[in-house]
Amino acid sequence: MEKMEICPKIEAAMQLLGKRWMGLIIYVLLNGPQRFGQLESCLPISGKLLSERLKELEKWGIVKRQVYPEVPVRVVYELTERGKQMEPIISAIHHWAEHSFSEDDFPVEIKKE
Repeated sequence: MEKMEICPKIEAAMQLLGKRWMGLIIYVLLNGPQRFGQLESCLPISGKLLSERLKELEKWGIVKRQVYPEVPVRVVYELTERGKQMEPIISAIHHWAEHSFSEDDFPVEIKKE
């Protein structure tokens, strides 16, 4: 069998999506801009880990962080154009999951990290 070369770009993209919570954060942000608290309430993830993941997504150019100089300060996260381009991928995963799994397929309850 011939060894297959994996494109570094595909490898990087799969590592990004494979990192825990990244895909779900993108999934939630596909619904539009969200404040940190809104994201935190949608996801079973600690604020610390959510903050770390959002910073990583910013570095990748997938999420934009907008700070509004109000009292108290309002911070809103939204997908960049690069992030919005992931919509067909996330939608395909959503469609596949909805049609391929039942509630009984998940033996472990997801706990807040």
